[in-house]
Amino acid sequence: MDLQLAGKTAFISGSTQGIGFAIAKQLLQEGATVIINGRSENRMVEAIEKLRLLVPEGNISGAAADFSKVEEVNTLLENLPDVDILINNAGIFEPKPFVEITDEDWFKFFEVNVLSGVRLSRYFFPKMIAKDWGRIIFISSESAVNIPEEMIHYGTTKTAQLSISRGLAELTKGTNVTVNSVLPGPTKSEGVGEFVKQMAAGANITPEEAEKDFFKTARPTSLLQRFASVEEIANLVTYIASPLSSGTNGSALKVDGGVAKSIM
Repeated sequence: MDLQLAGKTAFISGSTQGIGFAIAKQLLQEGATVIINGRSENRMVEAIEKLRLLVPEGNISGAAADFSKVEEVNTLLENLPDVDILINNAGIFEPKPFVEITDEDWFKFFEVNVLSGVRLSRYFFPKMIAKDWGRIIFISSESAVNIPEEMIHYGTTKTAQLSISRGLAELTKGTNVTVNSVLPGPTKSEGVGEFVKQMAAGANITPEEAEKDFFKTARPTSLLQRFASVEEIANLVTYIASPLSSGTNGSALKVDGGVAKSIM
């Protein structure tokens, strides 16, 4: 299927690895021009080199910025070209007991997970409206609707993304701009892979056993009963970024392996 992405330009925050990297790869394969982002220049250059090996014909570049530092975000915005597709993927997570989550932790999580998308969307949204075409996609999480007891601060920021996404979509009436959010479930990104290894080491079991135990105890509602691959998340995001998704707007789209039991 031709997703009609040739000639479109996309910026993906937090895309040197994991879900963001997989999205970048798929958009490149579909003919889009892609600008990736990482916190450091070195990580970004490494990711660009990997993508050029994977998609030799792809048009790829990068822009470094740490989304916990507003001055770096402002510099980033000054140097980015206009884009057709904005994917707000930058985010952090950390299991932590609620009573140990400090004010500083709360502010840090909102700065990176929520305000990163706010600042980028605030900059690009008017430009998309002016040219009457654009896609803004927030990479949220099933934790937005299924708040994990071990990461309440993380889940709260992911719920906030849903509100921002839906509110922005209300401002697109009668245009060809859409704003949607995608809710991945537990996904085997590099960070999660390390998390599983740590769990396994702590319990003196194999990573495979730790994964099974995680879904048995922490995510028993999962129908998939395994971590999704980053490619499985990118499949949906790539479609939503395309002109073919014009009928989907203001939606929160789950790709969570059935973890969230709600039917909406």
